[in-house]
Amino acid sequence: MTYKTHGTCSTQINFEVDDNGIITFCQFINGCRGNTQGVSALVKGMHIDEAIRRLKGIQCRGNTSCPDQLATALMQYKAQ
Repeated sequence: MTYKTHGTCSTQINFEVDDNGIITFCQFINGCRGNTQGVSALVKGMHIDEAIRRLKGIQCRGNTSCPDQLATALMQYKAQ
């Protein structure tokens, strides 16, 4: 799935979730390379609900962050 971010240096998040709710792929486009690669590496293999729980509400600039935007993307994915 592709999610266009809002209010962050990253502009897009690409991710995949398997049938068991496990994140199998995560890639941020743009943003702070080391941080976004770190977040991507940490959420791979994590259940979608756990990732949302851990990342939702983290703030960087304004009222959001790249991790918070990933949580938003995952919540939208679940709502489909």
